[in-house]
Order: sequence, then structure tokens, then C-alpha cells
Amino acid sequence: MKEKIAAYADATQEETIQLIRDLCAIPAPSHHEERRAEFCKLWFLNNGFSNIEIDEALNVIAPVNVKADEPLTVIMAHTDTVFPDMDPLPIVEKEGFIYSPGVTDDTANLAVMMVGARFFKENLPADAGAYLFVANSCEEGLGNLKGCRKIMEKYGSRVKEFISLDSSCMNRIVTLAVGSHRYKVTVRTEGGHSFSSFGNRNAIHVLSNMINVLYSIKVPVEGNSKTSYNVGLISGGTSVNTIAQDAEMMYEYRSDNRICLAKMEHFFNQVIETFRAGDIDVTVEKVGDRPCSGDIDEEKYALLKNRIHSSMLETLGDAGFEASSSTDCNVPLSMGIPAICFGVCRGGKAHTREEFLETASLSDGCRLFLDFLFRK
Repeated sequence: MKEKIAAYADATQEETIQLIRDLCAIPAPSHHEERRAEFCKLWFLNNGFSNIEIDEALNVIAPVNVKADEPLTVIMAHTDTVFPDMDPLPIVEKEGFIYSPGVTDDTANLAVMMVGARFFKENLPADAGAYLFVANSCEEGLGNLKGCRKIMEKYGSRVKEFISLDSSCMNRIVTLAVGSHRYKVTVRTEGGHSFSSFGNRNAIHVLSNMINVLYSIKVPVEGNSKTSYNVGLISGGTSVNTIAQDAEMMYEYRSDNRICLAKMEHFFNQVIETFRAGDIDVTVEKVGDRPCSGDIDEEKYALLKNRIHSSMLETLGDAGFEASSSTDCNVPLSMGIPAICFGVCRGGKAHTREEFLETASLSDGCRLFLDFLFRK
């Protein structure tokens, strides 16, 4: 099978590149993946898959060897990009690289999953279990893992293991979920004219003081945990000669440890209540909530980790390393389901408009993915 996989990976590289071109040309910001979903559904149907569906979360679900109520392996790559553009994004090809926003996060991984799923279906082992290949929605940012949540809501009790293809670092394996809480915080004051009402409270000033307090925390530590916080957006005010009546920010904190995440939540709530106690009108809207890892059967998880380490060593000559990150795996990991995330392409500058893909890496990625699928 190893030789057959290698031959297939080489033979389909140009097909995979064209699939990436086609997908990159379809805008797909989170919550607006309709066109990519329809494209993926049609591709699966044209390539011999049956019972393809697009669910209400805009996930494209391609079952392989699935029978009622049996345990499932879920394999997904997300269709959405971090970019808000609804017009086609530029694609430039030069000297073995493709430059396009979103090309590695997650378009190339999605393309390799699709082409690899076809080979797996056509060469299904006699003792193969049930698989769901999913082109899922809403992994990025305020998508808040909507697509993955819907899959786990529907199939969670049947899912025995979960794999996400999502990275341009082919030897990194995400095995620990970085949880996060994200908030829109709005401050309102009386405001007024900058001269005649001078002395009235300024919402921008109040919000600035709140940010200073939030940035005063010493992040909690539990063992080897990592915790962070960030104010990523601020806005407010009316004009240069107006005392601002309102100001808002987008604030988040993250941690790969549940205890630390809870401590950050407690501190944040304390700060908000302190300002409210000072007669400040503060409203808080939680706009994102990603869970940390839960309690996972160590023996079952070790088997899954060993398979990917072995596949990496076999195909890349590097057994890879384990890391923490925020991915679609957050949801199954929080439910105690063994889950890993790794990439099947190489590139760089993800989440920038200079994002790029090394096209030669696609055959390596296809071999890695298929070796892992067929490995016992």
C-alpha cells in the first residue's frame, strides 16, 4: 500500500493544485461559506461519494462506510477563511508557490483531505470502520467553531476519534486545546461638548482606564500552562470636539488550562463589577467561547498520538512534536474524545494577505494523510 499511496500522491499533485485554485477563487468568510460548501458537495458527488449533505451549519458531510449507530472517525478541514472579503481574493503563482489569502489556512489542507478521501474510499480496507469526511464551516475567529459544534452535537456520542487538518507546519501535532473567552465591552457616559461640558466623564477615558486595569493582571500558571490576554479592537466617540458618550473594545483571554481560564474569567468579571460600582454604564456581550481540553482516556489517546507520530516518521523522516492551539479539536477534546490536528501542506504568513503555499509539499502531505488513514 505504501507504494500505491506514493504513486497516487505524485499523480494527483496537479489535480490538487487546481482544486486549490478553484477553492481560493470562492470567497468564504466565516458564516458565509455557502458557495464553497456547494462546490465541495458537487466535487464529492462527481468523485463517487454518495449521501452527501450540507447541514444547517454549512458543513459538507461525506460519509464513508457508515452504518447506523456505529462508532465514527471524524476527519475535517474547514472551508472558511479569516478574511472578510466577499469578492474573489487574488491568486498569484510564482516559482513553485501559490500566494493567496487563506491558501494554507485552510484551503490546501481541505483540498488534500478531499483528494485523499477519494483514494481511501476506493481502497477501503475490509476491516475499515466508519468515517465522516467533513468540509466544515466557521472555524475562524468569531465563527466560534460553529461547524464543528454542530457535528459533535449530532454525532458526538458515536465519535471515537477526531482529526482536523489545519496547519502549514507539517510536523506539528495539536494535542491540547487552548480555550478562550471573547467579549465586546461597551462603556457609556453622559458625554457632551468638549468646552461647555468639560468635566463630564468621557467614555474613551473610562474604557482606557478599564484596559489599564485588565492589563495589570499577572497571568495564572498551573504546571506548564500558558495564558494570555489581548484587547484587539477599540472604537468610540463622535468628533474631536465631543466628549465621547460611548466606547467599545473587543477583549479576549486564552489558556490551555481550564483552571487558569476560570481564574481569568473571575478577574474579568471583578473588573467589570468594580467599574459598574463606580456608576459606570458597562455592557458585556460574550462573542466567543472555546473550551479547553477535558479528561481523556490516556490509553486511547496514546494510540491515536502514536499513529500520527509513526506516520510522520515514516513519510517525513521526523516524528513531529506536540503542541497546544485553538482548533476545531477544542470541541471533541472538551468532551473527552481523543483528537489531533496536523497540517498536510507547507507554507507561511497565515492570516495575512501575503499567505503562501509551497506546492511541492502537497505530495508529502497526501502521503502523510493516507499513511495515517491506513495505519493500524
